[in-house]
Amino acid sequence: MAFTAHDEVQLLALLAALGALLVAATTRRLPVAIPLVCGGLLLGFVPGLPHLQLPPDLVLVAILPPLLYSSAFFTGLRDLRHNLRPISLLAVGLVTATTVGVAVVSHAVVSGLSWGSAFTLGAIVSPTDATAATEVARRVGAPRRIVSIIEGESLVNDGMALVLYKVAVGAAVAGTFSLWDASWHLVVNVVGGIAVGLAVAYVVRQVRRRIDDPPTEVAIALLSGYLAYLPAAALGVSGVLAAVTIGVYMGWYTPQLTNVETRLSGNAFWEILVFLINAVLFALVGLQLREIVDRLNVTWTLVGEAALVSAAVIAIRLVSVPIITYVPRMIVPGLKERDPSPPWQWPAVIGWAGIRGAVSLAAALALPIALPARDLIIFCTFVVILVTLVGQGLTLPLVLRALGVEDDGGADREDAKARIKAAEAALERLEELAAEDWVRPDTVERLRGSYRFRSDRFRARYDGVDDDGVEERSAQFQRLRRELLAAERDAVLALRNGGQITEQVMQRVQRDIDLEDSRLE
Repeated sequence: MAFTAHDEVQLLALLAALGALLVAATTRRLPVAIPLVCGGLLLGFVPGLPHLQLPPDLVLVAILPPLLYSSAFFTGLRDLRHNLRPISLLAVGLVTATTVGVAVVSHAVVSGLSWGSAFTLGAIVSPTDATAATEVARRVGAPRRIVSIIEGESLVNDGMALVLYKVAVGAAVAGTFSLWDASWHLVVNVVGGIAVGLAVAYVVRQVRRRIDDPPTEVAIALLSGYLAYLPAAALGVSGVLAAVTIGVYMGWYTPQLTNVETRLSGNAFWEILVFLINAVLFALVGLQLREIVDRLNVTWTLVGEAALVSAAVIAIRLVSVPIITYVPRMIVPGLKERDPSPPWQWPAVIGWAGIRGAVSLAAALALPIALPARDLIIFCTFVVILVTLVGQGLTLPLVLRALGVEDDGGADREDAKARIKAAEAALERLEELAAEDWVRPDTVERLRGSYRFRSDRFRARYDGVDDDGVEERSAQFQRLRRELLAAERDAVLALRNGGQITEQVMQRVQRDIDLEDSRLE
């Protein structure tokens, strides 16, 4: 389809509007996913835009592996172990309850939705997307354990939900369902997916041990999700769990395999890539949504039915989370002593943080074209995402404040503890090296004072006592140092503008100045 000048102006206006939404999200401290879903919704109804529909299998294979890998990579293994019980109960019990509950409600209220299609819809909307929820929780200052549980749940429940999704789609297409076959298929998928993920992760780790080139290492990291996902899918087991497994594994071992440049490049790469993947997903839905709406001949009745499905998704979670939190402590002797019951406000916050997002979108777009009620499932999925992301995402800070849930300082204390230990280790090594011929006494004294000040600063932060004004002195030093670094940047930029140095030299020197600036925090 050829674009006219009028179409190009409309597209330009749309892109400008989406850019304004992103700017508004930054200035108003909104989760970025909210303007993305609003922009995707607007995108679908802009006249003149071409229709775009990718092959369903391509959507699932191209988008999910890097998304799952990055989520798993940046999720701490320690937090997963520490919160294994609540995360497992949420990822298995709540996903199953949501799948079944949504299937029952949607089959009853949505016209034209068979049982197979209803269970498919339930599996699609059962996993949560922690990106927006944890972003809000961190900004407002939720306790560390709440954030860890939300993150861990969203990571593990993706695998469980998409295994159920695979079973439900098969049943919907075939028109038959066997509980025994489905249960056996579920076990094989889970065990096989984890096994493939571990095997591929070990091979990737051995390869990366022998490489010291940042672009190559970042490229291998990008491919890692696919390297686990594709063979698992070919073997008929869960590619999702394989991608998650290799992500957790490599997240644990990567600090030992990489240098500073690789880690800085990798973190920046993944941050941008995940943002772009989410943007592409919402844009794809937007481009298809208008035709879906036209084919369905959407009425207010259908919108109301989709809203009821959204209400069921929210209600099931709000009811289930307190049960998962308190019932095991009542049933299992000693569990309450080992892990005391949290205040009721904590499960209330976790229950309200059940936001749906990119994984549900990808699963909906990956539905086979021939699946009965495919358009209806995609429409209901988008409504659920819109309601939970915008409704719950915007109100989560209000819920946190209304319930009096505040930051317990756990993350800040751990940060301070790590920096204290690092400074003490450096001081200890400095004393060992002080007697070496190549180490100058004045250099030792200068470094000794720097590390002692750093240790004192973070010890004051860790203990919550700052009688000596260490933090104030540190802030004054940072201000002075930034003024000097700004002068360095201006000088280098002037050399570039005057033609005295090349662009490459300016960028290299500027990068070192920026790294030094970032260390001041």
